[in-house]
Amino acid sequence: MHRIALVVSPGFQMMSLAAISAFEFANFVAGRPVYDIRILSESGGPVRSSLGLMMETTALNEGSADTVVFGGGLGILDVSPAVLAFARQSLGSARRVASFCTGAFVLAEAGVLDGRRATTHWAAARELQTRYPRIKVDQDRIFIVDGPVWTSAGASAGIDLALGMIDQDLGPDVCRAVARKLVLYHRRAGGQSQHSALLDLDAKSDRIQSALDYAKRNLEKPLTVEDLAEVAHLSPRQFSRAFRAETGQSPAKAVETLRIEAARLLLEQSNHPIEIIAAQTGFADRERMRRAFLRAFGQPPQAIRRVTHGVQVPAD
Repeated sequence: MHRIALVVSPGFQMMSLAAISAFEFANFVAGRPVYDIRILSESGGPVRSSLGLMMETTALNEGSADTVVFGGGLGILDVSPAVLAFARQSLGSARRVASFCTGAFVLAEAGVLDGRRATTHWAAARELQTRYPRIKVDQDRIFIVDGPVWTSAGASAGIDLALGMIDQDLGPDVCRAVARKLVLYHRRAGGQSQHSALLDLDAKSDRIQSALDYAKRNLEKPLTVEDLAEVAHLSPRQFSRAFRAETGQSPAKAVETLRIEAARLLLEQSNHPIEIIAAQTGFADRERMRRAFLRAFGQPPQAIRRVTHGVQVPAD
């Protein structure tokens, strides 16, 4: 049986418990107790969360664990020397050491992340890199696996990390079944961006939002300003002016952003050839998609697929 230990400190954020619950659902799907889940703290006993609720915990070092996960808080938590020592010890004794959200700062302070790739919540990523320059921080990933060390972005990204572990332990069929039990829209691969283009665009009016929704549903079409203006029931000139005022972008730039996001998701979650992905997301050809990715990410589609799938793919 795999023992999963979540280490919490005063002020921990309760989304960590949602992520840990994925292992509970894995037991249910498997029909047997695959995972033994423990909540640990330095001294054991009740620990107060950021919400004010108390969580009953077990003291550190009471039994070994296969996977040790350090939870984060709404901000960067102050943790004790004993917790840091436990993090260092776990790197040698556990099969996996992980963090949710700003729990990465615990691993960083303990030296566990030195020389490794890691991520955390996007709002804390720059601080992580500044404080700990020996870490290779990637602030635009849902989760990252570097050897035995797993780190995730904030909030719901911990669920994606837990699903990645379940996939590693029990295979993709069980993982998909757990995701369905959790009523997830889809399982996000570790390489997926922390940001959504539709969230960033943030239209204020129903007319502009309806045009964006139409664009997202019809990315394979040309999607000219005239097309979108017709959906919004505005003249092209009125539409362009209103669109820029609400989103801060031109319609053409917004459509390209939506296409890039859709193409990136297909790269991460499918094995479709890049030519097919380019056609499905409205890029005229592979080369135009490549240029758009270079502008957005500084790397071509093949490089993103190589990182996400963990395989060697010939570069463009």
